[in-house]
Amino acid sequence: MLSDGRMVPHPLPKRGGTRMLRLGLALTLFTLGIPPNVQAQSSEVYTCVDARGRKLTADRPIPECTDREQRVLNPSGTLKTIVGPTLTQQERVRQEAKDKQEAEVRNRQKEEHRRDQALLVRYPDQATHDKERKEALGKVADVVAAAKVRLRDLESQRVKIQSELEFYKKEPNRAPEYLRHQLDDNLQNASAQQQFLQEQDEEVRRINARFDDELSRLQKLWGPGNSR
Repeated sequence: MLSDGRMVPHPLPKRGGTRMLRLGLALTLFTLGIPPNVQAQSSEVYTCVDARGRKLTADRPIPECTDREQRVLNPSGTLKTIVGPTLTQQERVRQEAKDKQEAEVRNRQKEEHRRDQALLVRYPDQATHDKERKEALGKVADVVAAAKVRLRDLESQRVKIQSELEFYKKEPNRAPEYLRHQLDDNLQNASAQQQFLQEQDEEVRRINARFDDELSRLQKLWGPGNSR
């Protein structure tokens, strides 16, 4: 109340802030060329420039711009995302094949990197790698030595069997059945040992090829000064 008796009205709540915010958003969208009806209908706005150079806006993907990028805006006018061109079925198949190929390349690169790191952990230098190669070849050499001993034993047994069969050279049908079986078994075992020795020769080549391949990769990973 004033000194003259008049009442002072209470101030009304401030509501202009919300109104100004809405007005600012509408102005931003209007500046982008987005009509008010589109603003009101959707929480996001699609906009693009078509093949004729027209700037189009809508509350959903724009058919006239399926062959080009469309910008998707938030109600505030900020960029939400960009939608790429709509692909035909044939284009989609090609794109999927390309994506698959690129993914395979990335996976292969990751696998090669993992392999390289595992090699470096296992073989920090060439001395370690050479030592393991020697050990692997040594195991094969031990097996080969044992197989050769067995082969010599079989040869000695075969000489004895054949010596006994000499008595029946003129009449082989009279030779005891067990001698013939012993000779057959001996020959089969000797053949198996020969085959085994050939397989060990192949194993030696395989081991050396593996270590050679590893060494080639490791020399690049080790760098100068460590591959010796």
